Amino acid sequence: MTTGEVMRVTINFYSYFRDLAGCADTAESVAEGATIRDLLRQLVARFPKLEAMQNSMLIAIGLEYQTRDYKLKEGDQVSLFPPVQGG
Repeated sequence: MTTGEVMRVTINFYSYFRDLAGCADTAESVAEGATIRDLLRQLVARFPKLEAMQNSMLIAIGLEYQTRDYKLKEGDQVSLFPPVQGG
């Protein structure tokens, strides 16, 4: 449940996500209580090329990988990574 307050988070795009987004990083405003899932909806609306990758992307807050249910906090640094590829 949100309280109507707005928070700012920073998003960093890695690898070919930079090409899909057209930038290396951005900032987004989200409602207090928003989850990573909510943030992803906003990002896909802003950067439609990310939509095809949203189910397989890896997401970290700071240095820790998180699930889409993670509740964002003011100032969080969100990193989006494509799936790991072996070779």
